[in-house]
Amino acid sequence: MHTPSITPLTIAALAALVAVASCALDRGPVRGSFNREAGSQLDTGGFGNATMANHLAMTTLERFAYDMAHRFADEVVTVVNFAFNSAQLSDQARRTLSDQARFIRQFPEITFRVYGHTDLVGSDAYNYQLGLRRAQAVVAYLAAQGISTTRLEAVVSYGEEQPLIVTEGRERRNRRTVTEVSGFVADHPNVLAGEYAEVIWRGYVASAIPATTLTGTQTAASAAE
Repeated sequence: MHTPSITPLTIAALAALVAVASCALDRGPVRGSFNREAGSQLDTGGFGNATMANHLAMTTLERFAYDMAHRFADEVVTVVNFAFNSAQLSDQARRTLSDQARFIRQFPEITFRVYGHTDLVGSDAYNYQLGLRRAQAVVAYLAAQGISTTRLEAVVSYGEEQPLIVTEGRERRNRRTVTEVSGFVADHPNVLAGEYAEVIWRGYVASAIPATTLTGTQTAASAAE
């Protein structure tokens, strides 16, 4: 039987393979931690990120305002429209604003902003003033519904700059105001205490209360009386 001889070249090749294998193992998540502190192989740089993200989600005003803005847009109509060259509120506009006021009253910690818009008929300067009058009309109506004007943070006019329908003619959909969540009331105790969950909980409880608690039997009995 022939026994292969081991030459210096073979030994050098084997040594090179062992060195490469050792390097590969050292880079592994477990083998490479043999001479390191315990648990180091578990932290790839993201340790604690989940806790940090949760903390920011619960305490960051910007995120909470963003969520409330989406909820406001989902639960009420945020836009009211106007007749041509007018800042008078129609009956439909008043109904829409009454719904907005009911939502706004639920959250005394939150501020809102009203934006006024016009169609493209008329000069830029005139349309800016018209958009401003429309926004002011909305603020006045919300104030009449019991909303403090300190919570209607600003009245802004875009005039004809942001049409929904691009046309040089009259377009009712462009003659509008938009109400949006803008932030938080400065120095409000709930905001300072970070009681955001309480704000959300109160709103959900209020939204779950039925219009009437009378049963069909009670209603029938009342009608009989």
